Formats: sequence, C-alpha cells, structure tokens
Amino acid sequence: MAAMTNSAYDASPPSSTELPPPSRLHQVVVLASSGAGHLIPLVELVRRLAVDHGLAVTVVTLTGMSNPATDAAVLASLPASVATAVLPAVSVDDDTHTIELVRRSLPHLRALMEGLRGGGSPAAALVCDFFGTAALPLAAELGVQGFVFLPNSLAMIYIMRYTAELHGGAAAGEYRDLPDQLPLPGAPALRHADLPDGFGDRTDPTYAYHVEEARRYGGANGFLVNSFEELETAMAESFKRDAEDGAFPPVFPVGPIVRSSSSGEEADESGCLEWLDSQPEGSVVYVSFGSGGALSVEQTAELAAGLEASGQRFLWVVRMPSLDGASNNFAEMDDKDDPLAWLPEGFLERTSGRGLAVAAWAPQVRVLAHPATAAFVTHCGWNSVLESVAAGVPMAAWPLYAEQRVNAVILTEVAGVALRPAARGGGGLVAREEIAAAVRELLNGEKGSAVRCRARELREAAARAWSPEGSSRRALAEVAGKWKAALVDGNRTIA
Repeated sequence: MAAMTNSAYDASPPSSTELPPPSRLHQVVVLASSGAGHLIPLVELVRRLAVDHGLAVTVVTLTGMSNPATDAAVLASLPASVATAVLPAVSVDDDTHTIELVRRSLPHLRALMEGLRGGGSPAAALVCDFFGTAALPLAAELGVQGFVFLPNSLAMIYIMRYTAELHGGAAAGEYRDLPDQLPLPGAPALRHADLPDGFGDRTDPTYAYHVEEARRYGGANGFLVNSFEELETAMAESFKRDAEDGAFPPVFPVGPIVRSSSSGEEADESGCLEWLDSQPEGSVVYVSFGSGGALSVEQTAELAAGLEASGQRFLWVVRMPSLDGASNNFAEMDDKDDPLAWLPEGFLERTSGRGLAVAAWAPQVRVLAHPATAAFVTHCGWNSVLESVAAGVPMAAWPLYAEQRVNAVILTEVAGVALRPAARGGGGLVAREEIAAAVRELLNGEKGSAVRCRARELREAAARAWSPEGSSRRALAEVAGKWKAALVDGNRTIA
C-alpha cells in the first residue's frame, strides 16, 4: 500500500496507508512517471485542477528511478489541498524502462485506488503520464475515466498513433521501422533522422515499449497535452476531426503549462539575474541545454569559440561535458565537478563584461522573462520551448536527444519561432562559424527579424490561450466538468 500525505513527499514507504477522512472527496488520481521534465508540468497541471476547478487531487509517484530529493522539491510547490502518495518499491535494474516500472507498480496503484473508494473518497478519473498508459486498463476495470497527460507536443501523439497503426497486431519479431518520410499535419514530412530516440530502429530495446504504449492510446477517454492551438494549429484541427468521427479519443490542448517564477525555482546563487540587470534591454543570448543535455568536449570548445566570435552578449549555463559522446547526462554533479574548468583557456577572461558563464543551473523562467534576454540557444526540451514561447523569446534550435528533433522541426518549420544552426557531417558537430552566424542572425539579421516577430505573436497567443475565454482554459474546464459530473451521477464514460 502507498504512503499518503497532504502536500508532502515520503521517500520511504511505510507498511500501511493513512487515508484522508471520508469527507475528503478525491476526484482525481494523477500518476506521475520518473524525471523532473515530466513531473514539473504535471505538478503545474495539478495546481490548476485544484485551484481553478476545485478538484481534490492525489499525486502518485513511483519509487526506484528518480531522485526523491528532486521530486520532493517539485512537489513542495503544490497547494496544501493536494494529497501525495508514493508507491512502494518494486524490483528494478539498470535496464528497467519507466514503462516497465509502471507496469510492475500496478498492484500497489490498485490497492491505493480501492483504498480511496473504501474510505469514501472514490476517484472519478485516473490521469497517467506519457509513460504510464499501462494503468489505463486498471482505470477501465475500476470504472473510472482514464486520461493521458503528455508533457510534449501534439506531434508526439500523432507519431505514437502512427506507430500503433503501422504495426497493428504484429508480433515483436514482425515490427517494421518507421518510414523515411513520416507526414505530419501542417508540417513537412519528418525525416528518419528527426524521429525521437527509439522510434527509428525496430532493434532498439525501447521500440517494443513504444509500440505497446501506443496501442493502449485507443483505450484512453482523452488526452491532456501541454501545447496550445495556435502553436500546432493543423495538428489540433486534425485531432478535433478524428474525435468527432470517433477515430481517436478526444485530445485537449491545455498549454502552455509552465512554471511560474515562484514555483520550484531556487534562489539565484549564481548572480546571473543581477548581471542581467546591468545589461542593455534585448541584448543577451541565453544558452542552456537543460538539466540532462550534454555536449562533447570538442563541441563545448566550439560553442565557446562561436559565442566569442559572435561579438554578442551571452549568459551560458555550462554543464559537465560528455566524455563518451552521449548527448544526455542526468547524473547529479559531484561537488568536485567544475564544468567551467572545461572551457577553453582564457575564454572567461576574454569575454569578461559581455559574457557570463555559470555552472550547471540558472533560474530559467526568470532569465527568459528578463528584459535583457533577446534569444535562447536551446536543446528544444518541450518545457524549455514553452517557457521561451510564453516569454516571447526567439530560439536557436539545437536538439540533442529524445523527441527534441521533432520539437526543432515544429519550432523552425511550423511555428517559425526558431532558427537552426547546421551541423557538420555525420558526427553532428556544430562549428564555431555556424554558431556565431546563427547568434548574429537571430539578434540582428533579416531572417532573425521574422523569427523575433513571430515570437512576439506567439507570446500573445499563449497568453490568450489561458485568458478567461481562451482555448486552453476552456479545454481544461470541459474535462474538469466531465470528471465532476461522473462522480456526482455515476456516469464514468466520456460523452
């Protein structure tokens, strides 16, 4: 059984569960998967369900694949009315995928939900994360609505759906690779090189997991997606038509759901905000590859040289380089690690005054909202993308792993809010000359002017989406209304 508290995280599951009193109406159970990139937008969604719609919510996290301290820091920002639960540990090893962790945890989730019902607080809905659809059959069995929250783009649902349709009822040995050209509504066809990690090669160990996950999509009552209609217009319209025809469950764009400057961000010990205060308005390029992005030693040196050659002001969040060529590294930094030590000799001295390099972390939401920030060199993680869009900051798209290449296509060729520096040859190295040219173009060039204009337009569109009559606000209100009605009248199916 899971440990439950109100807006508190217990990292060590006890032997019994303390349920809330029967008077508490638990209308929604939200199952989070591992990783801050998934948990942060999920927590912000829960905040809106609780504060804006008066829903009682229990956030359920897993034991075994994420850092409890990191999870606790994110969960601490939840309203006091939100309960949290941590499921007991299950057997895992280094190769256990999050999807498999969810599957092994289902007996504990069942016990929690049955306990809520027995305590007089039945759930009307189970909302699972992108990697948690193994819980959808459990929702159906218990008679509650099963929803999926995607912290990514609408395009990712389309790719997952296409994957399921391609393979149909094929056995694992019959899986086929996704095609070299995968059409997307309103977008150029995705090239094979643009597919998310694990999708382009049927021999990849995660490929079967993705196929299995995608096949369960048809059993969902609906999808909540961290995007908004004006960002992916054609995609949103395509899903609307399919829902009306009964070809696919309803898809509700409810974004952009981004952190506020006061939720989950630590104090700025780096001093970068104070430094930005001293810079001219619209003059600084912000460079960050997220909490997991990693550049090679060679690429780190090229980036430094490119920023120096650009002549532009910059704020660079430097992480430890990858020594094995991997493009992601989610390991916690050791106290002895100094990523700034890997910068070229004399770089910090030569760029002093117009550039600032900080180690590992910066208060990104506040940096992007700062008047001095003019552009963002980004790995295209979806949280970072939406934070930049909400702030009206144009981007240089530099994808590294996961679905970031898909996001880069959306940003450059659909939304028109980013430029993309070209990589050299098959190794993917972005040369210093290309970096310098991209930065100068983004801030001062003709193509950059169009991107800057589009960034301002999307900032206004993002604000409209969450205005009182905005599309995203209305979409979330529609779903919340269905859940409330289901609990009151016993009708647990989407109309």
